[in-house]
Amino acid sequence: MAETLTVDTGPAGQEDQAGEQPRSVRVVLLALMITMMLAMLDNMIIGTAMPTIVGELGGLEHLSWVVTAYTLATAASTPLWGKLGDMYGRKGVFMASIVLFLVGSALSGMAQDMGQLIGFRAVQGLGAGGLMVGVMAIIGDLIPPRERGKYQGMMAGVMALAMIGGPLVGGTITDHWGWRWAFYINLPLGVVALAAISVVLHLPRKRAQARIDYLGAGLLTVGITAIVLVTTWGGTEYAWTSAMIMELVAIGVVALVGFVFWQTKAAEPVVPLHIFRSRNFTLMSVIGFITGFVMFGATLFLPLYQQSVQGASATNSGLLLLPMLGAMLVTSMVAGRVTTNTGRYKLFPVVGSALMVVGLYLLSTMDTGTSRFTSGVFMAVVGFGMGCLMQITMLVAQNSVEMKDMGVASSSTTLFRTLGSSFGVAIMGALFNNRVQDVMSERAGALGTKITEQSAQLDAASLAKLPEAAREAYQHAVSSGTHSAFLLGSVVAVLSLMTAVFVKEVPLKGTGPEAGPTE
Repeated sequence: MAETLTVDTGPAGQEDQAGEQPRSVRVVLLALMITMMLAMLDNMIIGTAMPTIVGELGGLEHLSWVVTAYTLATAASTPLWGKLGDMYGRKGVFMASIVLFLVGSALSGMAQDMGQLIGFRAVQGLGAGGLMVGVMAIIGDLIPPRERGKYQGMMAGVMALAMIGGPLVGGTITDHWGWRWAFYINLPLGVVALAAISVVLHLPRKRAQARIDYLGAGLLTVGITAIVLVTTWGGTEYAWTSAMIMELVAIGVVALVGFVFWQTKAAEPVVPLHIFRSRNFTLMSVIGFITGFVMFGATLFLPLYQQSVQGASATNSGLLLLPMLGAMLVTSMVAGRVTTNTGRYKLFPVVGSALMVVGLYLLSTMDTGTSRFTSGVFMAVVGFGMGCLMQITMLVAQNSVEMKDMGVASSSTTLFRTLGSSFGVAIMGALFNNRVQDVMSERAGALGTKITEQSAQLDAASLAKLPEAAREAYQHAVSSGTHSAFLLGSVVAVLSLMTAVFVKEVPLKGTGPEAGPTE
C-alpha cells in the first residue's frame, strides 16, 4: 500500500506517525509551497510584462481587464473550491484547480489579441482560486494546529520571495524570452507540484450525498463580482457617485443579502453560517480583512513613494520592500515556533495589530526629506506587525472549526483577506489620487492639474520629462498623498487591535485527520 499521510489518532498509530510522517510531509509541503508560489507570483510577473504585452497585442483601453478578470475569477471561485474540497475530497479538487490554472496559463501564453488574453486570464483565475485555499486546507488536514506553527516560516518565506522576486523575474523573462514565457513558466512548476501531490499525498476519501448549492454559489459569485468591480472602477473608470457604481453597489448588497438568507435553507451551504458562531473564527475573519486592507495598500504606495520622492530605481522595485518583508518573515517564524512550543497565541494578534498601528503612523510622517534608512525602519515596524498576523489568523480560524469544515474555513479566511486588499487598494488609492491632484494644483497651478489629470501615478520616464519646478511639486504631492493613505491605514489598523483584544485563547488541537479510506 502507498505511504499515507493520514494520521492515526489512536495510541497504536503514534509510532507509525512518528516514523513515516516527517519525510512525506516534507515532500508534500514542497509541492504545496510551489503551488503557493504560483498563486502569488503570477500577478507580479504579469504586471512587469504588461507594457510589452500591450505593445504587441494592442488594446490599451482594455489593459485593466487583464488584471481585473483574473482577480474577479479568483475571488468568486475561492469559496467554491473550499466547499468542493470539504464535500468530495481535498486531493482531487486541489489537483483539478492546479490543472485549470495551468490550462489558463498555457492559453494566455498563446493569446493572439487582448480579448483572448482577458478570457484566458479569467480561466487562469478560476484555477487560482483553488490554489491558496487548497494549500491552506491540506496543511490543515495534515498537520495538527499545535504543530502547524513550525511551518509558518516556510509560508511567509514563499510570500516574501514572491513579492521581492516577482518584478525581477517578470522583467528578466520578458526581456530575454518574451512576454509569453511569463505565462509558460507556470507549466513546469505546476507539473512538478502535480506529480508530487499525486504520488505522495493521501487523505481520507470523501463523497457527499448532497447536491452542490448552485443557487448559493451563484448569489455569492454575483455579490463578490459586484464588490470587486466597485472597488476596481470606483474613482477611476467611473465616479464614486455615478449610476454604474450605484447600480453595482445595489446588485452586490441584494445578492449578498440573498446569499446569507439562502445559506440558512440550503442542504449543503457553500459557506455554512454556523462557522461564524465561533467567536475566534469571526474575529480572525475581521483581522484578516484588515490585514489585507493594510498590507496591499502598503505594498502599492511604498515603492511609488521611494521611486518618486527618494529617487530609487524602478527596476529593483521589489527590493525596496525588503525591510518590511524581511521583518515579516523573521517574526512569522518566531511566532510559529513560540505557538508550537507553548500552545499560546493570543499575544500575537494583539502585538501584531499594535505594531501595524505604530508602523503605519510612522510611515504617514514621511516627507520629501525622509532618508531611505528611516523609511526602512518604519517599514520594518509594519513588517513585524504583519509577521505576527499573517499565518496566525489562518491557524486560529482553522482551529475554531471542525475538520469537516476545514475547506470553507480556509476559503472564507482567504476571501476576507482578498476583499480587504480590494477595499484597501481602492480606498487608499482614491485618497492618494485626490490628495496628489490637490497638491499639484496648489503648487503648480494649471500645469500641475494637466500633469495629473490622466493619472496621479507617474512612471519614471514621465517624471524625468517634467520641468524642475513641476517635478518638485510632484514629489511634495506624492509625499502628501502617501501621508493621507498611511494615516488612514493606521486608523483602520486600530480596529484590528480592538478586535484582537477579544480573541479567546482556545487550546490548539493536537491531532491530525481521522484515519480511513484514502484517495
